[in-house]
Amino acid sequence: MARADRLERLDARRTELEAEYRAALITALRVTAAGRWGLFGHQKDKAAIARTAPVLAALSDLADEIDGMRDALGIAPFDLHRQFMESRGPAAADAVGEPRQAQAWLQKMNAAD
Repeated sequence: MARADRLERLDARRTELEAEYRAALITALRVTAAGRWGLFGHQKDKAAIARTAPVLAALSDLADEIDGMRDALGIAPFDLHRQFMESRGPAAADAVGEPRQAQAWLQKMNAAD
């Protein structure tokens, strides 16, 4: 019974951290959608990289903790972080800008609710 209780508490904590991750990502996406570049790393602007580094580090730390919990619980890795990280990086010249990309992410996340 103790193991089941521990796993239940771990799963509850995982759920809390996933909600925290989601809230932090939404906050960052709203800032980007409002016109502040850097979250998606489309440009090599050192100021934007430095400005978003703490946000990205916090998201990655949360995702690592969540994945550790998911592994202990025997469930699939945290896919939201993987998808977000895959969407980052230099973009083609004809790609949408970061504010539009952030808006698309916000719409996608709202649709998933």
